[in-house]
Amino acid sequence: MNGTSASRVTVTKNGPYRVEGSIPLAKQTIVTDDEGGSRDWQQGNPIETAASYTLCRCGQSSNKPFCDGTHLTIDFDGTEVASRQPYVEQVQVFAGPALDLTDAQPLCASGRFCDPDGSVWRMIRKSDDPEMREKVQRMAGNCPAGRLVVWDKSNGEPVEPQLEQSIGLVQDPAAEVSGPLWLRGGITVESADGEAYEVRNRVTLCRCGASENKPFCDGSHVSIGFRDGL
Repeated sequence: MNGTSASRVTVTKNGPYRVEGSIPLAKQTIVTDDEGGSRDWQQGNPIETAASYTLCRCGQSSNKPFCDGTHLTIDFDGTEVASRQPYVEQVQVFAGPALDLTDAQPLCASGRFCDPDGSVWRMIRKSDDPEMREKVQRMAGNCPAGRLVVWDKSNGEPVEPQLEQSIGLVQDPAAEVSGPLWLRGGITVESADGEAYEVRNRVTLCRCGASENKPFCDGSHVSIGFRDGL
């Protein structure tokens, strides 16, 4: 799904994300099994917004998830350092008989959907088994960052979940933290320098302020214990 000029998230220089195009906003909570394995997503009620709004990027707003100007008082450094290469040029490929799995490790948002049934990287080797194929498709499809993508070897096409354009405020009760902004459905992300990143079905943007792969999440919210209070 391609983004449009009407629906976009702009990374402002050392400031918040500017959201345009009436993009819906809601909590997205990781649902785990009895052993703590990530299994599914639970969507919360929509959060009321205007057609355009700004979301905190420094992690210290007193009005999370929205910006309150705190980035100015703390001298926030939001320098973007993430690769501008297309996803397929960043990945390692794990081949299977029916499906391939691509993995761009720097994009990991620590959702942990990759291992509740065993390692997805090993399971891809058995993708000629229908049950195994369904599991790896679900596991990779639940990866919020799109770090993991499954590809159908019969036609060379990615197997992607159908997602309407929206922004999720990730909540991770098992890790006792709040996670990144989950952009779903092909929303354009524009850099502070005016260049658009590759439009993808799933990406996660840092909102704790600590990622070393800005503007994308690198899982730092877990190590710093980020909580948004929502």
